[in-house]
Amino acid sequence: MAITKTKIVTYANETAIGKYTQVEVSNCADSDASCVLKRNSNATISITFTSGEDLSELKAVVHGIILGMEVPFKLPNDNGCKDSGLECPLAKDTSYRYSTTLPVLKQYPKVSVEVKWELKAGEKDVLCVLIPAKIQ
Repeated sequence: MAITKTKIVTYANETAIGKYTQVEVSNCADSDASCVLKRNSNATISITFTSGEDLSELKAVVHGIILGMEVPFKLPNDNGCKDSGLECPLAKDTSYRYSTTLPVLKQYPKVSVEVKWELKAGEKDVLCVLIPAKIQ
């Protein structure tokens, strides 16, 4: 069952060329303002967005923010144009739904974290969302 998180905030990046309209995280137990992710399971993130420019490529870049420090997170597939429900090129002012599944590994520590999920086109930020989460 998909949980739509309403307390997700955009990253303060005025140079972003896109806007999201909806963010959903599956297998997310909603606990107050945080998404509870169970270790040894998978979570699917889906972002519905539009871009202010035509895009020939799209890449996902993910960081976990723990105690104010950004820790890079390696995705199994960071190509936003492959196995994500999208096929590039993407047209300006068109609504798209990006979706990917990531493992929440058993060895991850039980910790509160903000997941910083960015979609980029080359050096340009298409969008960025922060997802407050707890790993249990």
